[in-house]
Amino acid sequence: MTEPVVRGRRLGATMRSFTLLSLAVAALLLAGCTVAPGAGAGGGGIVVVGTVLAGPTCPVQRPGDSACADRPVADAVLDVTTVGGAEVARVTSDGAGGFQVTLPVGAYALVPQPVPGLLGTAPSIAFTVAPSGASAAVLDVRYDTGIR
Repeated sequence: MTEPVVRGRRLGATMRSFTLLSLAVAALLLAGCTVAPGAGAGGGGIVVVGTVLAGPTCPVQRPGDSACADRPVADAVLDVTTVGGAEVARVTSDGAGGFQVTLPVGAYALVPQPVPGLLGTAPSIAFTVAPSGASAAVLDVRYDTGIR
């Protein structure tokens, strides 16, 4: 007995593709809704977004060479601390290197943690979350690959 065919494809393969696509979309939606513990208390916070990248990716980079562009870093752990050093949130970058966290108004530091396979740690970034109505903070974290 063979599987039913839909437009030249076996139904089993179509269902597996649909299931995998559905799981990927659900994971992305859930990742976008995740708020770190203690962040955005009382539901009134500002979303801080950013990207985690690693570079250089080629020994010799030429301007405009997309093959040597910095690459996204997945699963990078980033701590958000107060200026006094108290951790208020922890966020992990997604597969595209993106991250977001909701924070109340205040002054913070984004403290990247070491990532296996990358040289050292990315520098900390001081930033301020302004009151509603102001533009959200956009932070770019850059790790060094060690390629020279």
